[in-house]
Amino acid sequence: MHIALYRKYRPKDFEEVAGEQDIVKTIKASLSMNKMSHAYLFSGPRGLGKTTIARLIAKGTNCLKNGVTDTPCNECENCLAITEGNFMDMIEIDAASNRGIDEIRNLKDKINYKPSKGRKKVYIIDEVHMLTKEAFNALLKTLEEPPEHVIFILATTEPEKIIPTIISRCQRYDFRTFSLNDMVARLRYISKEEKIQISDKGLEMIFESSGGSMRDGISILERISINYLNEEIDEEKVGFVLGITPTKRLEKFLSLIRESKKEDLIQELNKIYQDGLDIELFFKDLGKACKDLMIKEKNFIEEGIKIIGSIYETLSKFKFEEDKRLVGYVLINDLYRNNFQKVEVITQKSEAIQERSEEPKDIIKYDIGKEITLEEVKKVWDNALKLVKKEKISLMSFLISGYPKKVEKNVIEIIFDNENSFQQEQMTKKDNSEILKNALEKMLETKVTLKFVLKNKVKKENKNDNDDLSEQIMSFFGGK
Repeated sequence: MHIALYRKYRPKDFEEVAGEQDIVKTIKASLSMNKMSHAYLFSGPRGLGKTTIARLIAKGTNCLKNGVTDTPCNECENCLAITEGNFMDMIEIDAASNRGIDEIRNLKDKINYKPSKGRKKVYIIDEVHMLTKEAFNALLKTLEEPPEHVIFILATTEPEKIIPTIISRCQRYDFRTFSLNDMVARLRYISKEEKIQISDKGLEMIFESSGGSMRDGISILERISINYLNEEIDEEKVGFVLGITPTKRLEKFLSLIRESKKEDLIQELNKIYQDGLDIELFFKDLGKACKDLMIKEKNFIEEGIKIIGSIYETLSKFKFEEDKRLVGYVLINDLYRNNFQKVEVITQKSEAIQERSEEPKDIIKYDIGKEITLEEVKKVWDNALKLVKKEKISLMSFLISGYPKKVEKNVIEIIFDNENSFQQEQMTKKDNSEILKNALEKMLETKVTLKFVLKNKVKKENKNDNDDLSEQIMSFFGGK
């Protein structure tokens, strides 16, 4: 009979426990000194070893060969029965299906009986937060003064739902999710034992998908190994089974964003849809890819934050839209509008002016009387930003959120959205504004004045998200 890997490799003693070293150390010390508490509360997300530690406590208190010990023998009748889960004096109760007062009263009637084969009766109540208020009150007196031969171990994923009077009567331990190193080490050991050939990168991807749950991580490893029986497993195969977008595809999409190739982005999104990939998951994977790139490349931090913000803002705004490809179109438009653009030289004249930008300032002559238009400003805007970047690269993180909106008598009004008030405030500082002013004056060959303002957003009444989605799509494609 096949045994699931997470059951097969459940730790049989404290030495095999991965992670939670502080908790293990404390419990081992209590066992070695025979100073166990009468009640414990184990809290934390699923799959972290709460029930496993509870069973090890049962072994440590009932081992026939070594007595009360932190090193149970795993050979005696009691240890083997606990490992198999059929030890008479270890009672596991699922509070989700036994949550009423009658079940707790029944438990209270039985706890007075002496253990059948061991020294201690160990009651493990899983998902204890599911008990009713009446059941908690019935349990309270028993927890306060239990018989000497009884140990209660309460396990929960939601400790905030347990009444404080119960918590105060227990020795509490909070379990944390596994670290990357702890989980990968354990998965590598299991892979070696099961002769599963899997790359370290593949194991790291399993960790990411497990949410830090060891049980989930081992289950994922088993599913992948069955899918590629007797094959070498790389990150691409792991990604296929987990539904994770291939790295090359994410890199390609991110490259198109950074180069502002809108038409190519639309075509790539359509291919993703036609290949049957989940578009929402694709964009979430893209956000993770940006996170990883931000760690590697510091100059990508500002751009990466902007992309991640756009992804999650759009997905959240249109979370009820069923056609995620339409949401993808809106997201692409939002990324494009937010100036994730490849700065291109617009005209030969601009190139010539840019070359002159490196000449001493005193040889540039301005036509003070020349009036400029908004179209002229927009035409040289990208090249002006290139000059700003050469002068002070950090200003690009502020200016990426602004754009020229109005020109009147050579006063250029640069607009920022309300959520970009910090960037607007930074550009009003004289040192920063002078750099942009000098760049624009070189490009336009005339004196200008800059004005940095916030745009007042007026929300239209009687409109829902679907109306807004339709308007953005029509605007994006130039339709009616």
